[in-house]
Amino acid sequence: MTRIICVAGARPNYMKIKPVMDALERRGVEVVLVHTGQHYDPSMNDVFFRDLGIRTPDLYLGAGSGTHAQQTGRVMAAFEPLLDELTPDAVVVVGDINSTLACALVTAKAGPLLAHVEAGLRSRDWSMPEEVNRVATDRVSDYLLAPSPDAAENLRAEGYREDQIHVVGNVMIDTLLANLDRARQSDVLDRYGLTRGGYGLVTLHRPANVDDPAALGGLLKALGEIAERCPLLLPVHPRAAERLADVGVPGGVRLVPAAGYLDFIALQDSARLVLTDSGGIQEETTALGVPCVTLRENTERPITVEEGTNVLAGTDPERILATVNRVLDDPPAPRCPALWDGRASDRIAEVLLAGGSADTRPRPTDLVPTGAGTAPQ
Repeated sequence: MTRIICVAGARPNYMKIKPVMDALERRGVEVVLVHTGQHYDPSMNDVFFRDLGIRTPDLYLGAGSGTHAQQTGRVMAAFEPLLDELTPDAVVVVGDINSTLACALVTAKAGPLLAHVEAGLRSRDWSMPEEVNRVATDRVSDYLLAPSPDAAENLRAEGYREDQIHVVGNVMIDTLLANLDRARQSDVLDRYGLTRGGYGLVTLHRPANVDDPAALGGLLKALGEIAERCPLLLPVHPRAAERLADVGVPGGVRLVPAAGYLDFIALQDSARLVLTDSGGIQEETTALGVPCVTLRENTERPITVEEGTNVLAGTDPERILATVNRVLDDPPAPRCPALWDGRASDRIAEVLLAGGSADTRPRPTDLVPTGAGTAPQ
């Protein structure tokens, strides 16, 4: 029997790994779920496992928090002996968190085939730790499982071979579509006294937005002005709670506890618009046809702007306000990219079970140089 390890470590991973596990198990694969423990707060972990019906992890590494180096190192040290013991045929990592890179590096050195789900996404912003994780994980992976054609083009431009690149669609949308009816049965709108189309939904968690008091203050100023036209609901990410309290939240912006998966999908689905700095929410709103304003200067998911409902507003308060007013006056027409159809995980399983060997791993001579002494652009 084929044995495949699936790795998850934090909230952004759970929605991506569940459909892949299901698709592999339907095909008779022995799936070992490894949770690195990068997220361990119940609001970021337990409720998502329960909402998504993810089984208890087979192994829990307990990585915890810390600096990027500490967290990555702890995951690597814990994952290496586990890999030696289990001798899997392949390892699947998803997304771009520290756990993704840590387990990818260990796997590449140990020898099993390595598959990266969401390969090829690029923001080209090297100040984002996630960008470093994405590029490094792709570089050591055998299977590059891209969610969209633009991601595949990024990989081709970086010199990867065509036989490594597979455009499979978006696993986040597999999970969204599988759970949408359940989410719409949630009573979260009643709990908060909301009506469909009567509020905006906000999420803030990226360090560039919440760790700098001046940057956060500017964002909150803009949100306060937007709230005069459209009341805003802001589920508080644990890492942002204290900083929001320190800066002060303007009137019209209502703070609520972090939401579970089903409640949050229900809140997105019924919002007049969503303001976010999250990559995954750009994708979910596109699939739901809900206008999204991204509070960042760049996005690794440009397809949500080109073919979806997402608008990139940056972080300047005046630009944000002008963008939101434009979106409220003339919402973008709902559009959904090709292959965001709920079957990405099946395509992934078919790729992984089609065969191959660790000898397919890219070597430096296979790759087009990106420039002496410079990071790939």
